[in-house]
Amino acid sequence: MPDKRRLLQTPVESFEVESGLTAEKILERMGGISFQGRNLATAHSIWQKMLGDNCIIFLGVAGALSAGGLRLALAHLISYRYVDCVVSTGANLYHDLHECRGRHHYQGSPQTDDRALQAAHIDRVYDTLMDEDEFIDNDNWIADFAAGLEARPYTSREFLYKLGGHLWRDTKRVGILTAAYRNQVPIFCPAIADSSIGMGLSQARHSTPGSGHIDVIGDIIESANIVIRKRRTASVVLGGGTPKNFINQASVEAEFYANGISGHRYALQIVTDVPHFGGASGSTLDEARSWGKVAVDADQVTVNADVTLALPLLASALAATAPRPLEQRKIVTFGLGERVMSMDGVAFPEGRFEVEP
Repeated sequence: MPDKRRLLQTPVESFEVESGLTAEKILERMGGISFQGRNLATAHSIWQKMLGDNCIIFLGVAGALSAGGLRLALAHLISYRYVDCVVSTGANLYHDLHECRGRHHYQGSPQTDDRALQAAHIDRVYDTLMDEDEFIDNDNWIADFAAGLEARPYTSREFLYKLGGHLWRDTKRVGILTAAYRNQVPIFCPAIADSSIGMGLSQARHSTPGSGHIDVIGDIIESANIVIRKRRTASVVLGGGTPKNFINQASVEAEFYANGISGHRYALQIVTDVPHFGGASGSTLDEARSWGKVAVDADQVTVNADVTLALPLLASALAATAPRPLEQRKIVTFGLGERVMSMDGVAFPEGRFEVEP
């Protein structure tokens, strides 16, 4: 028989509307309501705990968030080191590059005639429109850049760092790629072939044999070495997808080569997918424990919501609350411009896991 008195202790607090509430105050009040509102408030609290802990924070970015207008919010998280390492789909990085190059995504409608759009060389992502001819120019720009690099394999981390640097020198515009370059934050893109960046790389391979070679297995080794070196890690996942599993498998891979690693100490995901169809995007954080991806005693929360609804409020609240824990936080420094990645001035083994003696 459950203890009735113990369970019925904390009343739900109705949200009181008040003029001039900040994002921080809104989330504070949402902590007293129910359902996904309370979960979003919990996400804010857990993210602050991550920043106050001596851990590496991985950010997973899936979906079409850059096309949907969130690229500068993500760049803010990177620039102010609310995160330490990014894992993204190629699409988010490509659409970020598109806007850094002075192009736009346009508001449209999901009811638009797609046959008419195709005839006009206009691409659609739900209610957002893009110029296909500008995309072709982007692909050529990426291809020319990749073809000009030394003909050898690159991890996606090294390639994207160099691409971000080239983009910054060319445009001087803030975005995900340029913020990561300027702040020495690694970006991994394990499914880079599944994007227009991959298409640009394939064009480079065609025009300049030996170019356009991305070593995604090297990405696995480098991401696991970050976990091995740091031990305490956190996962923030926006939208599930390949980035979610890549972040989680880094912890599992690290366990094979080092002692004392037991999954991410903090885990936060904002997803719309559901678990009962068996896909990774909708899988629960409790399920992740069975794999050793998330620590059994991890501080965790799942927010079942559209990221375009949740992230603007969450990131705006963090802009007010994160500076306090950041003052005490020891920021990890990465060396990203070379073939071999370094962390706090010490290089990782080239092409190998950092195995304990």
